[in-house]
Amino acid sequence: MDTVIITGSAGLIGSEAVRFFNAKGMQVVGVDNDMRREFFGEGASTQWNREVLEKECTGYRHFHMDIRSEKEMGRLFGEFGRDTKLIIHAAAQPSHDWAAKDPAKDFTVNANGTLVLLEMTRKHCPEAVFIHLSSNKVYGDRPNFLPLVEMETRWELDSSHPFFERGIDESMNIDQTTHSLFGTSKLAADLLVQEYGRYFGIKTACFRGGCLTGSAHSGTELHGFLSYLMICAIQKKPYTVFGYKGKQVRDNIHSFDLVNALYHFYLNPGQARVYNMGGGRHSHCSVLEAITLCEEISGNKLEWAYAEDNRIGDHIWWVSDVSRFRKDYPEWDFTYDLKRILTDIHQGVCARI
Repeated sequence: MDTVIITGSAGLIGSEAVRFFNAKGMQVVGVDNDMRREFFGEGASTQWNREVLEKECTGYRHFHMDIRSEKEMGRLFGEFGRDTKLIIHAAAQPSHDWAAKDPAKDFTVNANGTLVLLEMTRKHCPEAVFIHLSSNKVYGDRPNFLPLVEMETRWELDSSHPFFERGIDESMNIDQTTHSLFGTSKLAADLLVQEYGRYFGIKTACFRGGCLTGSAHSGTELHGFLSYLMICAIQKKPYTVFGYKGKQVRDNIHSFDLVNALYHFYLNPGQARVYNMGGGRHSHCSVLEAITLCEEISGNKLEWAYAEDNRIGDHIWWVSDVSRFRKDYPEWDFTYDLKRILTDIHQGVCARI
C-alpha cells in the first residue's frame, strides 16, 4: 500500500493531513512526540488530537519519535520507506519568542530535524515527494519596509505598490533583515529542502505559510493567533496585543485548504519548488478586526490589553500572493473564508472545553 509519512502528525496541519490522506486510502504513518507541550505548556499539548486520530482514522500508525534522532528515523524509514510515496514535514518549533529562550533546541528541531528527514528520504525512498511546511518568517522583517499606510483598524499597503493587489510574492529578498532565531532556523530548513531538490533531484517543495489555522489548533499565547484569540473570547481570558497598535495584518488559511494544496503538488510534483501560501486577499485581517469577529461569533466581550513592544522580527503587514501556486495548479482553490475559519475554530474549541 502506498504510504505517506507525516511529521508533527498530531498538530494542526499534520492532523489535517492524516485525515485527508487516510480518506484517500493511503497508509498513514505519523510521527509526533508532543514537544508542543514542552514548548508551550500543558494547554498546548496535542495528545488529545493524537487520541482522536487513532480512534477515527482506521489503520493510522502513530510513532512517538524525535525527528532529530537518526537512529529513530532510520528505524522508521527502514520499515516504511520502500512503500513511501510522500513525506509531509510539518513538525517544528513555531514561536519567535520561544526560540530566543533556547536557540540550540529551536535550531536542532527546525533545521537539523529537517536534514535528518531529507537524508532518510534520499537513502530509503528517493523517488518520494518531500513537502516541507516552511514559513513566511524566512523573509524576516523585510515586509515591514514596504510602504504602509495606517488606517482606522489596520495597516495597509500603499495602493501604488506592485504587491497591493495580490500580496507578497516569492521575489521578496531574504537577506540583510532581522529574521528572529525562529525565522533563521526555518530558513535553514527551507534552503536544505530546496538544495536536496536541486542537488539530488528529489521532488521537493517549500510552502511558506502565512497564518495557518483551523479547529484542530492547540492555540497558545506564543503560537496560534486565531485559535488562542478565540479561546480567550470563549473562556473570557485576558488577551495581550503586542505592538503595532493591534493593526498588524495577517492572512489566514484553513488547514484543509493548505493540505489540499499539498495534495495537488503530490499529484504533479516538481523539484525545489517554493510557494508562498496563505489566505491572500481572500482571507486576511488585522488583530483588531479579528478581535471584533471573535466577539461577534462567541457572543462574549474580549478583555484585552496592549503591550507597546512588538515581537522581534514580527510582521506589520503580511498578505501572501498565491499566484505562483495557482498558475501551477489551477484546479486548486480556497474553500474557507475568514468568517468560516473563525466559526470552525469556535466550534472546535467549544467541543474540547
